[in-house]
Amino acid sequence: MLKDFAKLETFLTVIREHSFSKASAKLGISQPAVTQQIKFIEKYLDCKVIERKKNGVILTKEGEDLYRIALRLEKCINNAERDLIKIINKEITFRIGASFTIGNFIIPGKCLNNIKQVIHNDVQIKVELSEQVIDDIINKQIDLGLIESPVFKEDVIYREWLEDELVVFSNQPLPKTLKPDDLNNYRWICRDEASHTRRMVKEVFEEIGVECKNLDVLYEVDSSATLKAAILKAEKNENEPPVVSFISHVAIADEVESGQLYEARIRGYRIKRKLYIAYSKERKHDAFIENVVGYLQQHKC
Repeated sequence: MLKDFAKLETFLTVIREHSFSKASAKLGISQPAVTQQIKFIEKYLDCKVIERKKNGVILTKEGEDLYRIALRLEKCINNAERDLIKIINKEITFRIGASFTIGNFIIPGKCLNNIKQVIHNDVQIKVELSEQVIDDIINKQIDLGLIESPVFKEDVIYREWLEDELVVFSNQPLPKTLKPDDLNNYRWICRDEASHTRRMVKEVFEEIGVECKNLDVLYEVDSSATLKAAILKAEKNENEPPVVSFISHVAIADEVESGQLYEARIRGYRIKRKLYIAYSKERKHDAFIENVVGYLQQHKC
């Protein structure tokens, strides 16, 4: 069994995720395959290592011993992979596809430089819609994707990364919390219909009884960077209501802190979404992929 670390990797993932189904999603294999690998380990050791409970899983005494051994093996393998990368020393450019919010506001600068150091190679980023990022992974146009929209496809592994929140923002002061009726009193710049942000906001509006057709929409834009610039430059007129829109809290954090922009939330609602790391199932044991994913999950940029 020690020659096949994949089974021990499955064991470690089940423990870390506290769930067979979550381990299945993280590893990119079926839940029956996860169960089969755990059964193989238990048959090999002739003892139970995991007990399944309603609220998750727990380790048996033998399972705790195996867990400590597996952690030592995992550390050795990770160290060996880093050494192998140094030996291979491939002259490659690691290609990352990122959705607009992530590519424009979360990973530029220090994060990309650190990824470059982790893999000892150049890094290139391509910013596009989440759907296109996933298509590029499948078509082998990029090595790894960072997306804000859950575009799930069978040949791709998805790992939860960060939690993001959408907020209402303006270049004029806003109340900290807004009632649904308040939304009808502003002038709006909206994201294009293809964006995940637009779809999320529409769902919330429908839930709170706000009809988009009744809003005073000035125009639409196709990226969060353009949206942020448009709001920053929006004309301030005492006789006109503020110009507002929705955007990721992360995208405007610096401007909110400096007083250039103001943010608000809808009373009783937090519009949150998961950001995901995605890559091809064919490359789930690729040392470059594993090192970048490990860095992103540990440091969160």
